[in-house]
Amino acid sequence: MLSDAMLLCGLAVTAELLSVLLPRSASGSIGFIPYFAAAIVVPAWPSVLAVFVVKATGELWWRRPPLKAALNVSAHCLAELIAIGVFLALGGADLRSLHSLGSFATVTRAAAAPAMLAFFAASIANNLIVTQAIALSTGKTLPEILRQNHSRAHIGFDFIAWPLVFVFAWVYVNFGVIGAAALWVPILGLRQVHRTNRELEQTNEELLELMVKSIEARDPYTSGHSRRVKDFSITIAKAIGLSEKHVEHVGRAALLHDVGKIYEKYAGVLSKEDKLTPEEWAIIQEHPVDGAELVATMTRLRDLIPAIRHHHENWDGTGYPDRIAGEAIPIAARIIRFADTIDAMTTERPYRRPLTEAQVRSEVIRCRGTQFDPEIADRLLASALWHRLFAPASNDVSIAPLTVVGRLPVRKNRGVNQGAARGA
Repeated sequence: MLSDAMLLCGLAVTAELLSVLLPRSASGSIGFIPYFAAAIVVPAWPSVLAVFVVKATGELWWRRPPLKAALNVSAHCLAELIAIGVFLALGGADLRSLHSLGSFATVTRAAAAPAMLAFFAASIANNLIVTQAIALSTGKTLPEILRQNHSRAHIGFDFIAWPLVFVFAWVYVNFGVIGAAALWVPILGLRQVHRTNRELEQTNEELLELMVKSIEARDPYTSGHSRRVKDFSITIAKAIGLSEKHVEHVGRAALLHDVGKIYEKYAGVLSKEDKLTPEEWAIIQEHPVDGAELVATMTRLRDLIPAIRHHHENWDGTGYPDRIAGEAIPIAARIIRFADTIDAMTTERPYRRPLTEAQVRSEVIRCRGTQFDPEIADRLLASALWHRLFAPASNDVSIAPLTVVGRLPVRKNRGVNQGAARGA
């Protein structure tokens, strides 16, 4: 029994070495496939011991901090215990004893259902423990960490993997460690494809954030503006009931809404301390078009073009660059309009202190139907999420912020805003 458990869990070593880097200093691997296979081949203490030995050895090899190493080892051992407990409680029997039943179909009918439910329960427990630990260490909420570390592709892979665990265990029982190793090679290859896609996706997100931070470094006074507008936009999108997919779209567009300001022609205007001239104000009004054209060069971001181009349009048609009005303005742009303005009102300026929540509410009501979409305004003000817009911001450590050395310039009122306070 111990030899079976050690051989199966030993195959997990290669998976641990090829772990996928996730946000918030987390990592993921498919080591759970041989671990859970051991749980149904040897549903007893040897499997837990084998998981402990392999995970502990891996943590020592990677030289992870003691607390993090202890958490990882404990979480995997607990998951193995849960898998074994649920499997046995539901009437499952070790696959070696079922080997005499004959065909794979017969064994599947006898043990597949308890195994799948056992894997599901153990996976949920393991993910909740690790995710909660990350949430506590970063100050983020549990749903935020789950959303960042568990994309649809990641969850889809897990659903595919659970039946694969059962097949893997059956192959081991019928063909021994050589057969299991032969199956393990293509599984690792599939995981590597998934890993590459996940890392490319993460790199793209980080490059977008780096680009935004580079733009804001030109204008230290508004540093962090795009990140705040993204957070506000996501909250507003949720408050008006958009789907998760649309919320994600709005957030990405909001992060890049000022990307047009990366061009050199804006450098002097953004750093100017005095009131802008009409010519300079005309230059500033070009940034939505420049941003949209820049994003248009990136195939995977082209769906963001309307939101970025029109985020300064007003509901009554007095905005820019195209002076469109009402529902002709993309809903993502209307949401970003709210978020951009709220950030302008709640950010300290040399000529005024940040507005209070009550003052911002009054401004939103006053500009409802002129600057703002009245329906979004009503739903936002009535939502419980309204107050979240004024909660203290938590630190985001996913990417080290750019540091601007030197004294921040003190700016005068540049006279570019009308109606409610607006971000240029």
